[in-house]
Amino acid sequence: MLLLLPPSEGKTAPDAGPPVDLDALAHPALRPVREARLDALRALSTGDQAAALKELKLGPRSAAELALNADLLAAPAAPAWRVYTGVLFERLALGTLSAAARRRAQERVLVVSALWGVLRPGDVVPAYRCPAGARLPGVPTAKAHWRPALDAVLPADGLVVDLRSGAYRDLWPGPAEGATVAVDVVREQNGARTVVSHDAKATRGAVARALLEDGGASRVRRPEGLAERVARAGWDVELEPAKGPGDARRLVVVERA
Repeated sequence: MLLLLPPSEGKTAPDAGPPVDLDALAHPALRPVREARLDALRALSTGDQAAALKELKLGPRSAAELALNADLLAAPAAPAWRVYTGVLFERLALGTLSAAARRRAQERVLVVSALWGVLRPGDVVPAYRCPAGARLPGVPTAKAHWRPALDAVLPADGLVVDLRSGAYRDLWPGPAEGATVAVDVVREQNGARTVVSHDAKATRGAVARALLEDGGASRVRRPEGLAERVARAGWDVELEPAKGPGDARRLVVVERA
């Protein structure tokens, strides 16, 4: 079982530490694409400020964040799970997992990033700003750039638990010969269901934590077994069929108000 997480837009910049070592990151064969996107991000961030702020979805008061992108190869770096500080990572709380669960996280969790492609939780990276929808000068879109590169290095089969949202799901849809299950969250009140966003990230983080702490979950090979494990951990879930050939199945976590 492979768990896919999105990066968080919120990050904590390390105060000190060695810089990123591109050859030490997960799947070092991705280095050429990483270097191209790093160069393009730096060019965007050190050029026209108004254009960079708009492309990176930053407000005028966030101009200081552009400085994070100025020289990422020299900036202090830290393990990705410490740099990412969004609500999903807060709920996952990787640093408080049991030792066995932390080992499983390093083996089975990949963070899918528009800048780095994929990272293991322990990969050492600097803080940066690069949302999936940002158009960087001189390189393809994140989807067009990363999908073939990730197809070449990631598994072609097996079970993938997709805890990403939005554009990050487009960067790599999952193994061509395997089963991908996208975890979505809805809130039900008085018989009506609504899609939640912020709270969905927290729930996905909690689901990831439960699966990592569950030693038997790593042996699950089918979507039905995944649904059983998540339900056993205390959630109401519904496993929906794929909408079409090649689409992921959906595991809907139903939170009842």
